[in-house]
Amino acid sequence: MLTIARATYDAIVAHALRDHPDEACGVVAGPEGSDRPERFVEMVNAAGSPTFYEFDSTDLFQLYKEMDANGEEPVVVYHSHTATEAYPSRTDIGLASEPNAHYVLVSTRDSFTDGGNNDGPVEFRSYRIVDGEVTEEEVTVVDELPPSN
Repeated sequence: MLTIARATYDAIVAHALRDHPDEACGVVAGPEGSDRPERFVEMVNAAGSPTFYEFDSTDLFQLYKEMDANGEEPVVVYHSHTATEAYPSRTDIGLASEPNAHYVLVSTRDSFTDGGNNDGPVEFRSYRIVDGEVTEEEVTVVDELPPSN
């Protein structure tokens, strides 16, 4: 199960809506081994595509250096789908290289009505992807994460 703070959930959704019609992507880092998504890191989709996302390699390298220095790991890896449901594509599954991460997908396909407004719903779903196997998990949004031990 993914437990995520409302502010982080809102930031992920806002990023997905803002980048629509291109896919948005990013990471939420947290202390190693904690399963606590604490530090929201919005990334640039280097592909600039409505059907594919790619982290900028320089930005990703810098993020991993920061996480290493801070004793963090990627707890959530997120991206959006702009025209399809929030379910990992074959490409998404192939790119999933963090066995401990929650892979969050946000679909913005129903968010933009005829007038172009982002007033429709988004679909926010989370998965574990290990060795090519996809398992959907429950998402719980809380006002704030409980204190860590």
